[in-house]
Amino acid sequence: MSKAKILVIEDEADILELICYNLEKANYTVFRAKTGENGIALARTQIPDLTILDLMLPGIDGIEVCKKLKNDTLTAQIPIIMLTAKIEDNDIVSGLEAGADDYIPKPFSPKILLVRIKAVLRRVKNQGKETVPEIITVHGITVDTVRHIVKCDDEEVNLSATEYAILKHLAQNPGWVFSRNQIIDAVRGGNYPVTDRSVDVQILGLRKKLGKKGDLIETVRGFGYRLRSRDKKD
Repeated sequence: MSKAKILVIEDEADILELICYNLEKANYTVFRAKTGENGIALARTQIPDLTILDLMLPGIDGIEVCKKLKNDTLTAQIPIIMLTAKIEDNDIVSGLEAGADDYIPKPFSPKILLVRIKAVLRRVKNQGKETVPEIITVHGITVDTVRHIVKCDDEEVNLSATEYAILKHLAQNPGWVFSRNQIIDAVRGGNYPVTDRSVDVQILGLRKKLGKKGDLIETVRGFGYRLRSRDKKD
């Protein structure tokens, strides 16, 4: 089995080397880039299995790099884990909206980073195994589980892989309430180091992208979230 290829885009030399050392020790093939421009060029030539992207870079920043990669048909399917010292909700949502699949705040544990990488790679691999055609439609939201396309009232919605997985899980079980940990277990598998904030931020980004349909994802205080099973009466 060939080793997974990972591109690391990070301008701080000590952090770059720390990440690459741990990745190579874990038997990944690693490519390094210290600027967004070089990172984009490497992504296009090497087509890595996953990209680790710093948010604050010289030249074009991580948000712009993420957008460019996700808008390029050659690199759009490469999952991105964003590293950021900015942990405000707006900064995290900006990264997720740009197409990042996950984020890890700095400072970070190399062990946690490796667990996150394995979870994302496993999820991408499992998504590729879906072969049974299925269309889920709830309240005008349509989830095509074969082509991984989401539409709201026939308008396509661009979701990150994580947002798509969460919406798919909720749409398959309308009316059912899921805790944050249950959501993570469903879309990424067990043993994922989750915090309340990471799930809440994903839901926030998902609601925003769904527009008027976003309020169909309801917060059940003290427990978690659900997709409304039927329309509320005015």
